[in-house]
Amino acid sequence: MDDVRATLAEVEAASARLTATVDKLTDDDLRAPSRLPGWTRGHVVAHLARNADSCWNLLEWARTGAMIRQYPDDRVRDTGIEANSGRPAAELRAELRVAVERFALQAATLPATAWRSTVAARSGWTHPAWYVLYRRWREVEAHHLDLDFGYRHTDWSPAYVRWELTETLEAIRLDGGLAAGRVRATDLDVDVRLGDGPEISAPGHELLAWLTGRGGASAGWPAPPPWPGPAAHWRES
Repeated sequence: MDDVRATLAEVEAASARLTATVDKLTDDDLRAPSRLPGWTRGHVVAHLARNADSCWNLLEWARTGAMIRQYPDDRVRDTGIEANSGRPAAELRAELRVAVERFALQAATLPATAWRSTVAARSGWTHPAWYVLYRRWREVEAHHLDLDFGYRHTDWSPAYVRWELTETLEAIRLDGGLAAGRVRATDLDVDVRLGDGPEISAPGHELLAWLTGRGGASAGWPAPPPWPGPAAHWRES
């Protein structure tokens, strides 16, 4: 439970940084393009709110034992994002804040035994309920940057960079999807041997920005595989 509480605290801190940024967005800001192709900033905020609700669904599944899918289906997910993306800034800000607080309350009150329950991701692979926290953490940190409104990869918390870099490199190692022999973070205890190829070393946030397709790459670094890859720990489930 100590790990769950620590991770939840990181998710809540990341969410607070996100909502502080979204609170500054005007209607015009939300209509402007995000870093994601085809999505405005309004699409990103709408997605972040709906994703919080979808993660709430998974924790409710863990709490009750009654299966509740993350989203009913992809069409419902995509239609909801599109429908909400053009709402006024005040409404989107309020919707995000309610979704963030609702998810935080669900997580804070989940019984200890429920965290070990098995739930399923949108694409069908299964994992323990505690991993929902990490998946939400990823969504908040990556898409905060995608808003392209002052938050940079250098603003990612060291704890997030350490976890995500380790997770991403392990998935790449299993897939053999990167032409590098070793990737080493110079400021973190992350050092992964992948196979044949050059050694790549840099601060962790630069490596993670490169691997997630969000900047940071230096000349000569190979193109990374699509991100995020399948979760490394539950591929057989």
